[in-house]
Amino acid sequence: MKRVGFIGLGVMGEPMCRNLAVKAEVEVVGYDRDAAPLQRLAEHGVSSARSLREVAEDAEVIFLCLPSGEAVSEVAHAQDGLLAVVRPGQIVVDCSTSSVEVTQWLHREFAEVGATFIDAPIARTRAAAEAGKLSVMVGSDEATFEKVRPLLMTFAEEITLCGAVGSGQVVKILNNMILFQIVVVLAEAKSIGESAGVDPELLFETLAKGSADSFALRNHGMKAILKDDFPLRAFSVEYARKDMNYALQLAKSAGVDPQGARKVNALFSQAIEAGLGKQYWPVVSRLIAGG
Repeated sequence: MKRVGFIGLGVMGEPMCRNLAVKAEVEVVGYDRDAAPLQRLAEHGVSSARSLREVAEDAEVIFLCLPSGEAVSEVAHAQDGLLAVVRPGQIVVDCSTSSVEVTQWLHREFAEVGATFIDAPIARTRAAAEAGKLSVMVGSDEATFEKVRPLLMTFAEEITLCGAVGSGQVVKILNNMILFQIVVVLAEAKSIGESAGVDPELLFETLAKGSADSFALRNHGMKAILKDDFPLRAFSVEYARKDMNYALQLAKSAGVDPQGARKVNALFSQAIEAGLGKQYWPVVSRLIAGG
């Protein structure tokens, strides 16, 4: 493999692309509407493409890291989009979180032009992306998975083949559905404990020593909720609601009434209405605290 393309160099895509360029012995060409990440990545050997066609030229594998399934579909279907420019044998790896329906639909469309489209949504934080320690949940046939796994290993420490195309999205969507609900419970616990006179920092540190310990507690609870730190260039409430809507679609197709997920989704909508939609999503804790 000589050349890899990377489309979407945002909060997660930029460090992923950088790790790919630094660790993989391949040429990496990047594409984004924003020139700033391309300028930063140039220092690490990433060349800039001026169009999707230029990304696809000679690239055996093309990574996507975009905000939504709608954005992925736009990149695929735009005039001179990927479906118009890919060649037979090329592999498109979607690291975005998209709906299962869109993922499977694109898999069929790319197959019609001789290319392979698989899903490989990512989990964990921006810090994990910087460190190359993401978790990737892959929906693919085994042969394609083995071809792309060495590339995935440059930015991920946990790589799981979840099943056929679309399965990676199912697992990622459910991962986020669970995470969102845990963090809301942590915000409720903080508010209740404070009202009862318990120091929030002591509360969370003590919970971390018992059966309530979790990744959510140590990262979203201690690093965001306790510090009341909800920056703009992070996974926003708007993105969280997008993923929760995907979860609700999955639940509906399964005939399951996800009561907890519906309540958290309503909280996301309330936060967006309150003007908090662009902030790091645990900011919903402010609504729970009455702020």
